[in-house]
Amino acid sequence: MRSICTLLAALLALLAAPVHALELQLLTPADNPTYVAHAGDDRLFVVERAGLVRVFDPSSGLAAEPFLDVSDDVETANEGALTSIAFHPDYLRNGLFFISYTRRGKPTSVLMRYRVSPENPDVADSASGIEVFQFRRPSNYHNGGQLQFGPRDGHLYFSSGDGGGAGDPRCYAQQSSPYGKIFRFDVNRHLGAPPYLAVPADNPHVKGATNALDALIWATGLRNPWRFSFDRETGDLYIGDSGHHRREEIDFQPADSPGGENYGWKIMEGKACSKDLGDRRFVDPEGKACPPETPPCFDERYTDPIHDYKHADGNCAVIGGYVYRGKRMPALVGTYLYSDACSGRIWGLKRDDQGVWHNRELLGPTQAVFSFGEDMSGELYVTKPDGVYRIVPATPPEGD
Repeated sequence: MRSICTLLAALLALLAAPVHALELQLLTPADNPTYVAHAGDDRLFVVERAGLVRVFDPSSGLAAEPFLDVSDDVETANEGALTSIAFHPDYLRNGLFFISYTRRGKPTSVLMRYRVSPENPDVADSASGIEVFQFRRPSNYHNGGQLQFGPRDGHLYFSSGDGGGAGDPRCYAQQSSPYGKIFRFDVNRHLGAPPYLAVPADNPHVKGATNALDALIWATGLRNPWRFSFDRETGDLYIGDSGHHRREEIDFQPADSPGGENYGWKIMEGKACSKDLGDRRFVDPEGKACPPETPPCFDERYTDPIHDYKHADGNCAVIGGYVYRGKRMPALVGTYLYSDACSGRIWGLKRDDQGVWHNRELLGPTQAVFSFGEDMSGELYVTKPDGVYRIVPATPPEGD
């Protein structure tokens, strides 16, 4: 009788266990890869934290010679890194691409433009580097650093964290500052001559801007938007914004938005009022450092996240991903995949026909996830400390 009971208990436990839809397959080893991107062909460009960009060709693997090496200029202490790469929408013709990183010395966020070598498509022209945007940081924490080109407007978007410090003590995310923002640049108006970037005429703060920086701001009220992405089919924007110590959030901006959204930090954290979260480490919980016109908690001028989650079960920092538009996993088409830096779980978030967002776990706890990546075909990848992994459907158990 005892053996039957034991068998029955094991069977019930198996039936109750979550059935995960995904698994990860190692694509290539890499040294602390922070990002993966494509340039309009089958190759993947692997960004490594210390300052290398390397080419992965499906037919030959990871190239020994770096595509680009800026390691001499990259700060890796604390949260410093080479964070992102973005290829110009017309890259196959003009060969231009952009990288972002934290510069050595006094913490500085840097946006650089480079050109590929005319002789070798797998090597960048290292002498072509031009600094097109930079700003000093109060610390080397909460650096953001994601680069993405908008699929509809062709403009370059660049994220910045709030500058560090518990609870954004100077309320930078709500101030006229380069911190806690997403910027939007026109990279075509001055393509061949300084200043190489321009303010898009339809940026949300152009008319009321008192300085050039404010005119570049597309969204505000963010703590650390380490990863954001556009749905390649709809143009919708998804932002994974890392929380303070209680809640992580996914923010959303529809493709037809004129920009200017304020996502609430530091007044709001996720869907909660920051001052109500009970963190004794929280500096200035009442928001007294914020401008007088800063909206209070739950004000309609804030844009609420479409989803948030607590720091529980090993979760600690959201890693924004992509809306899946590939062919390998048809059941997930239109689903936004994201993860957590500590638990390594992968979730899927999708809106139904009534406009309600539904979230489900697609992969259980794994090794830490640094970032997501997308290839030319819309298939997705994650980066972990030891390499780049392909996201694939889970293999059914034997006997199914």
